[in-house]
Amino acid sequence: MSSSRERYEERQYLHQGEVEVAPEIYNLIIGGVLLYGFLVNCFMVAFCSDAALSLMDNYALFLIGYIVMIIVGSLMIHGSKNPVVSFIGYNFIVVPLGLVLTVVINAYASIGLSSIIVTAFAITAVVTLVMMFVSSLFPSFFLSIGKTLCLSLIVTIVIELLCLLFNIPLGIIDGIVVLIFCGYVGYDWARANTCAKTVDNAVDNASELYVDIINLFLRILRILARSRD
Repeated sequence: MSSSRERYEERQYLHQGEVEVAPEIYNLIIGGVLLYGFLVNCFMVAFCSDAALSLMDNYALFLIGYIVMIIVGSLMIHGSKNPVVSFIGYNFIVVPLGLVLTVVINAYASIGLSSIIVTAFAITAVVTLVMMFVSSLFPSFFLSIGKTLCLSLIVTIVIELLCLLFNIPLGIIDGIVVLIFCGYVGYDWARANTCAKTVDNAVDNASELYVDIINLFLRILRILARSRD
């Protein structure tokens, strides 16, 4: 745990030229960046379904583009202390995840499962707010489980890939992933409140929370769809 504290103490260091903002402004920026990402995704789901499906026709090319954009976006976010650069990197993550959301949500809607989309959204919103609240109460605990969450996610992804490869039912894998990303929401919120309150850190941490929330939503949606089946 001491190494976790040291790591986050380093994150509090202000780089040359950076200026801290008031906590209220910092949290407002995080909320605004998150809202921007969700609005872009809503627009894509509503108006870009045909384009998303056409891109999916060449799945290998889509997958390569998806991975490249995620990597480039992550490097821009974490490799720069310029909030403009970080925000551009954030868009490199929002767009490919938006394409995935567009295909998945429109697929469920096309078979008459629109109600579970709304339910999944509501559950995700409630779970996210609860985890942020709990994380605010016990930040040290959540900061201490970062490595455990990372290892758990890697192991779960490997198991899931093996299940898909050998056509083994996924079973409780989705539930486990939901729990992992619940932990990540708490972890990233605690980390956000440990960092120096700069505009760039607000954008960086919003991007992490965005990824957590989108993954949480997709897994909850899948669980609800499976239970409906």
